[in-house]
Amino acid sequence: QVQLVESGGGLVQAGGSLRLSCAASGNIFSINVMGWYRQAPGKQRELVATISSGGNGNYADSVKGRFTISRDNAKNTVYLQMNSLKPEDTGVYYCNYHWVQTYWGQGTQVTVSS
Repeated sequence: QVQLVESGGGLVQAGGSLRLSCAASGNIFSINVMGWYRQAPGKQRELVATISSGGNGNYADSVKGRFTISRDNAKNTVYLQMNSLKPEDTGVYYCNYHWVQTYWGQGTQVTVSS
């Protein structure tokens, strides 16, 4: 089992920044992929960004150039730095861990006001 605990969500004005963190614990394999997904009201959950244990990042087109994903393997923690936030970035952001099995965090709310 893997447990994921997210933090860092909140309310911010358009153009502002937030940083999300997700700490993983439990049966962590050294090789894995962690990432962030989000779900806006009335919409399906969608990929925001992922990063492999080797540091290779992958981003949704909608966040490229504004969001940066990073990780600290020693702390089993992944971060999402979100800059130039837009109202359409509003949603619940979920941390994700994948290796053989997939685990999800509880989610953290991000609200961007116009």
